Amino acid sequence: MTTSTRGASRVPAVLVLEDGRAFRGRAYGAVGETFGEAVFSTGMTGYQETLTDPSYHRQVVVMTAPHVGNTGVNDEDPESQRIWVAGYVVRDPARLPSNWRSQRSLDEELERQGVVGISGIDTRALTRHLRERGAMRVGIFSGDAVADEAALLARVKEAPEMVGADLSAEVATKETYVVPAIGTKKFTVAAIDLGIKGMTPHRMAERGIEVHVLPATATLDEVYAVEPDGVFFSNGPGDPATADHPVSVMQGVLERKTPLFGICFGNQILGRALGFGTYKLKYGHRGINQPVQDRTTGKVEVTAHNHGFAVDAPLDKVSDTKFGRAEVSHVCLNDQVVEGLQLLDQPAFSVQYHPEAAAGPHDAAYLFDRFVSLMEGQRA
Repeated sequence: MTTSTRGASRVPAVLVLEDGRAFRGRAYGAVGETFGEAVFSTGMTGYQETLTDPSYHRQVVVMTAPHVGNTGVNDEDPESQRIWVAGYVVRDPARLPSNWRSQRSLDEELERQGVVGISGIDTRALTRHLRERGAMRVGIFSGDAVADEAALLARVKEAPEMVGADLSAEVATKETYVVPAIGTKKFTVAAIDLGIKGMTPHRMAERGIEVHVLPATATLDEVYAVEPDGVFFSNGPGDPATADHPVSVMQGVLERKTPLFGICFGNQILGRALGFGTYKLKYGHRGINQPVQDRTTGKVEVTAHNHGFAVDAPLDKVSDTKFGRAEVSHVCLNDQVVEGLQLLDQPAFSVQYHPEAAAGPHDAAYLFDRFVSLMEGQRA
């Protein structure tokens, strides 16, 4: 529940975590109440892309960078048609945006879209708490929604957890649409939208790919009705353990040996399709400064992340699966979490991070070229 109120920065607000810790500050954006999973993002730039990333559905995002909103908001940078975060937490919001592309302030945009936020709290202390205790449910309350903390805590504990949440169909397109190739068309790709970011089909279009973006509920027959040269599975929110339909469709693609590429949620889907398990990370990876090693080349990339779940696959050996041999191709250097998978006997691979990274970095853009190479090889 939200209500829009001018002058929200003067309205008191409180953030209550499910373990009982509370932070008091001021309303930022819309005034009211919201619930979600508290997570933190370490990116110092790209807040507009973060807010509009469908993978943040039902999550309350804490920004570790102290100053947020400096460059305002424009209509060119969103990754989707709306803000998806359930709530927004910043320490020191910009008083006035300053950028030649800015069309309005961030707090005005949050208010316009009914996103409840809080400012003026110690986000460093909150981040350290989440690192130590793990991501957890949270509520933000402002204006008339502020009440006794014990009562607010009881409401937070009634909110649904992220484990077991099946969310991809809630954020995906309902109808198929086409992103045309830029320049000469070379390939056709069927992209399963599990929460796709707008920059992803654009990066493929730049490489001469016509992208048919299909709903998360698309069947295998619907995928092959577009006569694809390759199939792509996107990022998205929720627990991959619930994604039985996308897993089934991907297994059908693997059986046909069509070139396949997955990003983020798509990586977890590939893991499940190959028979690996998935698990929830303590506090996840979110931000644009995560070091990942491509084990096929030894190269270390600075990468953009947004995931709270990971694939449970062995790092030290090649695994035998029903679709041939598979191995971990990328690994996070901070904690050795699986960041990529590839099949050795057919053209299929995935990564856990975001090579499209509209706000940067662009170290991993070559992965789209790798996908193109697989389709070229299959055609040859």
